[in-house]
Amino acid sequence: MDYKEAVSVLRGIPVFASLDTASLKLLAFSSSYLSLDDGEALCHQGDPGDSVFLVDEGEVEVSIVVGDTGRIRLATLGRHDIFGEMAVICNQPRTADVHARGPLKVLKIEADVFLQLITANPDAALGMMRVLAERLMRFTERYEQLKRERPNSTGM
Repeated sequence: MDYKEAVSVLRGIPVFASLDTASLKLLAFSSSYLSLDDGEALCHQGDPGDSVFLVDEGEVEVSIVVGDTGRIRLATLGRHDIFGEMAVICNQPRTADVHARGPLKVLKIEADVFLQLITANPDAALGMMRVLAERLMRFTERYEQLKRERPNSTGM
């Protein structure tokens, strides 16, 4: 992906849509474009939260390992979804594993660039808050579903 394509991709993301052209160009210039094959890991639970990822093409599966019960799928994310932002914002290790589901293309945004972007732009910060609130609602629903399916394995 070239620089102009990256700007176009970023402009289509609601969190970044309000950014001026100069900010989008800086973000595109400072991002890495990665291609992964099915099953390849982008990050693992416990890894440092050093970057945010934006799905351009394909899907990722977000999962965790829970005790002896195995792997639990938390979410499947696709085109224009952002992930990794919680670890960056909280300056904490990753809370889940993320693997490619089929061929995958992502933009990798370094933590310092992402933090500068959302702290300097109130619209981007509000957009990120919306993403986080929606994710919290989805994870809460998933947790409740898991509690119903596995009443003795959630620790409740």
